[in-house]
Amino acid sequence: MRFGKLSGFAAVLVLTGAAAAQVFAAEVKLPATLAWSAYNTGTTGYNQSVAIGKALKDNYGVSLRVVPGKNDISRLTPLRRGKVQFVANGGATYFASEGISLFAAREWGPMKLRLLMSATSDANLQVGTAKDANVKTYADLKGKRVSYVIGSDALNIGMEAILAFGGLTWDDVTKVEFPGYGASWKGMVNGQTDAAFASTVSGPTRKMEASPRGIFWPQLPHGDKAGWDRLKKVAPYFLKHTATIGSGGISKDNPLEGAGYPYPILITMANQEDALVYSLTKAIHTAYPDFKDAMPALSGWALERQAFTWAVPHHEAAVKYWKETGAWTDAMQQHNDGLIKRQDVLAAAWGTMKAMNIADDDAYKKEWLKVRAAALKGAGMNP
Repeated sequence: MRFGKLSGFAAVLVLTGAAAAQVFAAEVKLPATLAWSAYNTGTTGYNQSVAIGKALKDNYGVSLRVVPGKNDISRLTPLRRGKVQFVANGGATYFASEGISLFAAREWGPMKLRLLMSATSDANLQVGTAKDANVKTYADLKGKRVSYVIGSDALNIGMEAILAFGGLTWDDVTKVEFPGYGASWKGMVNGQTDAAFASTVSGPTRKMEASPRGIFWPQLPHGDKAGWDRLKKVAPYFLKHTATIGSGGISKDNPLEGAGYPYPILITMANQEDALVYSLTKAIHTAYPDFKDAMPALSGWALERQAFTWAVPHHEAAVKYWKETGAWTDAMQQHNDGLIKRQDVLAAAWGTMKAMNIADDDAYKKEWLKVRAAALKGAGMNP
C-alpha cells in the first residue's frame, strides 16, 4: 500500500545501483559525524537506523551515532536542545507538531517539526497480544491487562485507538504502566500484561513469539466502517494497511489486515540548516540500494513508498531534493504549504499563553487546548 502518490513516470525516478550513488556523491556534503535519536535498542526503528548508518559510512564516510530513547520525550528532548540533528521517530511527530497530549504541557507546546523522508514497510503498527490470553478480536481485550508506556504518546494513543476499534476505552481494561517500550514487551513475556503496541517486525515481538506465551495479532478488518470511524476519531493519522511480514506467522501467504502509518519518520526542526537537510535526504535516497536488503522493513524507505502527504510538513530543503527527482507534485506542495500554515497558526496561539499567567500546570494545559481549538477554527482548520 502506498502512502504517497507519484506521477506516471515513477519507474524512472527510483535510482538503483552504485552508478546512481556515484552520480550524486559529489553533491552530498555531510559532516564527519551525525547524530539522531531513535526508539530503544532492538526495535525496528533503531535497527533500521543502524543499517542506514552503515550505508552512510560506506558511501560517504559519515559516522552516524544513534541515540536510543525509551519514550517520545526522551527522543525529542535532544533534538530540541540541539544535541542531535534528527530523530527517527514515530506517531509522536504528529502530537508534538500539534502541541497535544504530552506536548500540551507548559514546557513543550507545538513544535515546528519537518520531515526529510519516512518508511512505509510491509509491516503493520498495531497491538499484539499474548496468545495464551485468548484474544481473538480487540473487543476481547475487555478486562485484560493492557500496557501503558509512561511518556510515550505514540504507543498509548495507538493503544487507545485500537481499543476504540473494539468498542473499548481504558476504563474497560486493566492499565499496566511501564517505563519504556522495551519494558512493556518484556512485561508481556514475563506475564505482567496481555497486550502491547508495536510494529509487527519489531525485535521484542519476535522474543514474545518465541516465549512460552506466544503472540497473536488480531485483525482490524478494513470493511468495519464503524470500528475504523472510532479508531480514527482517536488517531486520525492511522491508515488502513495490510502486513505481509512480521511475528506470529505473518507473511504474504498469511497477511494481517490492520493499520499503520509511516515509521520510522526522519524528522528535524524547521530551522535546521538547509544544506545539511538536503544532503542527508539525498544521501539516504541514493544509498537505498545498499541498505534495502539488510532487513525486510527497510524496503519502506523506497521512493515509491514515501509519505509525501502525511500530517506533518516536509522541510523545504528536503522538498528541493524531491523536486529534483521529479517525485514532488504541485498537489504535494499545496498540502505541505497548508501544514506549514497550520503550524504557524499553532505557534501564534501558543505565544498568547504566557500572558495569561496561569500557575497551575493542569489548568494551563486545559486553557491551551481551548486556545488551540479556537485558533484553528478561526483559521478555518479542523482542531
